[in-house]
Amino acid sequence: MSAPLPLALRTRFQRYIEEGLSGRAAALRLKVSPATGARWARQVRVRGHAEPAPKGPPRGRGKLVPHQAFLEELIAQDPDITLFELRDALADAEGVMVHHSSIANLLSRLGFTYKKSRWWRPSAAAPR
Repeated sequence: MSAPLPLALRTRFQRYIEEGLSGRAAALRLKVSPATGARWARQVRVRGHAEPAPKGPPRGRGKLVPHQAFLEELIAQDPDITLFELRDALADAEGVMVHHSSIANLLSRLGFTYKKSRWWRPSAAAPR
């Protein structure tokens, strides 16, 4: 999905609407599509502004937040536990079925990291 059009353009559009132009006429002046002009004009009438709506899903608690303490306790007991083991332990203890990447996302939001293996360039003396 592309980025929303600039706020300065939307502000100029809103000024044209407040001066009495139709959405289509204001859109033609600003060289945006008539459909965009109609949509922005409706936003100005209903919400009072033509600012873009927030993108993405609404931020909320999520499915795993109630089980956050359980996952942190498992990690405290065994710091080398894998995501798949966490997923299976959560399913066994709490009956919650989630993908292991969801657990990884929660843990990264909580500040947990994992150590990546270090890649060393081969030395010039090493055989190829």
